[in-house]
Amino acid sequence: MYVAIEGIDTAGKSTQIALLQKHFSEAMITKEPGATAIGTKIREIVLSGEVQSAKAEFLLFLADRAEHMQEVVVPNLDKLVISDRSVVSGVAYALVQKNISETAILHLNRFATDGNYPEVLFLLQLTKEELTYRLSQKELDGIELRGVAYLLDIQEALIKASELLGIELVIIDAAEPIEKITEKIIRKIKENR
Repeated sequence: MYVAIEGIDTAGKSTQIALLQKHFSEAMITKEPGATAIGTKIREIVLSGEVQSAKAEFLLFLADRAEHMQEVVVPNLDKLVISDRSVVSGVAYALVQKNISETAILHLNRFATDGNYPEVLFLLQLTKEELTYRLSQKELDGIELRGVAYLLDIQEALIKASELLGIELVIIDAAEPIEKITEKIIRKIKENR
């Protein structure tokens, strides 16, 4: 079973991944971008803010996704794969950029993944107020510096992307207690296995 934890920056994806790793010790825990040697380099390039072209950024993420699927996800589909972000993020960010057609976004992501999508997507959703507060508590990276409105647009695009890709979506309030969020995710994974 392949599942993904999605959400905009500061939603708590990393926290949930760490807790799920303790519960599902046999699971393959991975992330996008950066789960492979090439992916780590791509992640550094994008988060540094060096990339000026939205198309170049999109293509870099596609390269990471193709490598990630081939090296990490597909070889482990016989067990539980839990990914911090997925193809859904790639589609969502591209939709918000609005300089690549929806059709091209979907076709290129299908090409990069060979159509291997998460079975279930858990979206940790933030309100504008909660996002603003969480961002004020940390040093911002290149994506976070784009602002609250941009990140909230991404959050809406994550929902649309899951619909376009036909992935089951479970929306969870990211402001709920951490343990309660973990329980919801564990319960749903067990139901689907």
